[in-house]
Amino acid sequence: MIYTVTLNPAIDFVINMNNPILGTINRSESETLYCGGKGINVSTVLKELSTDSVATGFLAGFTGKEIERLLKEKGINADFVHIENGFTRINVKIRSDEETDINTSGPEISDYDMHILMKKFEDLNKDDVMILSGSTPKNADDQIYAKIISKVSKLGVMTIVDTTGKKLLNTLEYKPFLIKPNVAELCDTFNTKISTLHDIEKYAIKLQTLGAKNVLVSMGNKGSVLFTKDKQVILQSAPQGVAVNTVGAGDSMVAGFVAGYLKTKDYKFALKLATACGSATAFSEGLCKQNEISHMMELIQG
Repeated sequence: MIYTVTLNPAIDFVINMNNPILGTINRSESETLYCGGKGINVSTVLKELSTDSVATGFLAGFTGKEIERLLKEKGINADFVHIENGFTRINVKIRSDEETDINTSGPEISDYDMHILMKKFEDLNKDDVMILSGSTPKNADDQIYAKIISKVSKLGVMTIVDTTGKKLLNTLEYKPFLIKPNVAELCDTFNTKISTLHDIEKYAIKLQTLGAKNVLVSMGNKGSVLFTKDKQVILQSAPQGVAVNTVGAGDSMVAGFVAGYLKTKDYKFALKLATACGSATAFSEGLCKQNEISHMMELIQG
């Protein structure tokens, strides 16, 4: 089974409006609610790819209950820890000529909350996959993902990590199967500027030296590149289109790669499906649908 871990989920309130002006009353043209958080996004796209998963992590309050309801409505398995204080955050996404996002902090977690979550992973084994992604509770330290991956890696679980900075670097000693930074996240992790494919390769190999087996770097409309554990460098171009919504595009790539790799064990096919999913989301109002993914697969060269 695939487990997606979202430690700080959200309800995403997406507002479409024409030229908002600060300091005045603005009126929206339309609004939509989505259950968000990177791991939840991965589970949602996996469902479109006919691949089952269990979404887990922390939920709180009335917004947490709404996320569970929305996941159930989509047929996605949910097994979250419900914490007592606060409520799961609401993020505001303003869509106009430019994208403006207001991401809130979310509730704090206790040591007991973390203990209950870790107990859910005790029976996992080598046939399971765990995807750790996204932001973390505001009181969590930079070791939180490392604590989880250190436990499940001993059980033989295949792990995928999609985060940045110290939270990412601290997991690498446990040799995650895949990490997926975009170019901006590579810059953030190494506090540097990256402008060429040579730069990307330099820092991807550094991540492999630190322990990552495979490194998938998304490059927006320039496509993506995969550095594999057996020293392959696989480039994948992206289809042409108008980016409508970049939220969830990276999560869609993770879902596509995992589903494609588990189905075929073929890195090239997994990268193509990852790129199709990421592009389909970028060209859509929300997360990609199965028919949109199929269309992108037809358009992608290679």
